[in-house]
Amino acid sequence: MSEIKVLHSGGPRVLYDCEKCPAFCCSVYERVAVTPSDLTRLAQHFGTSEVEAQKSYTKMWNDERILKRKNDPVLETTCQFLDKKTRGCSVYEARPDACREFPNQKRCPYYDLYQFEARHQDDPSVVPIVRIEFREWKPAEKNKKEEI
Repeated sequence: MSEIKVLHSGGPRVLYDCEKCPAFCCSVYERVAVTPSDLTRLAQHFGTSEVEAQKSYTKMWNDERILKRKNDPVLETTCQFLDKKTRGCSVYEARPDACREFPNQKRCPYYDLYQFEARHQDDPSVVPIVRIEFREWKPAEKNKKEEI
């Protein structure tokens, strides 16, 4: 059984290793929201204006500003800032708040899925393709039995 590395560098202990993951968090979400402070960081990172950063790196999706995406040989599409060779973020210090906050817990569900599939397929090269799309859904109400 593959052991999950416990990382600790002065922050909270986590039970995942981003360096051993194909970067699911950069691919599973169809959109990553970009805030005004995110645009400021990206503009500073690239030495450009916020207007130019907005044009170059973001697009509108309905009424929300999001990061542009690109094709990826492993996960089909990913964030445009994912380095295809290292599978790391090419703008790590300037990454959006949504990326800074993820996964915001000790475990990463995508890393857990990746490790689970590698173990159960007995093949560490297996990469399950995961896609998250949001739709409205309401569970059916359970029938309540009348009390007698």
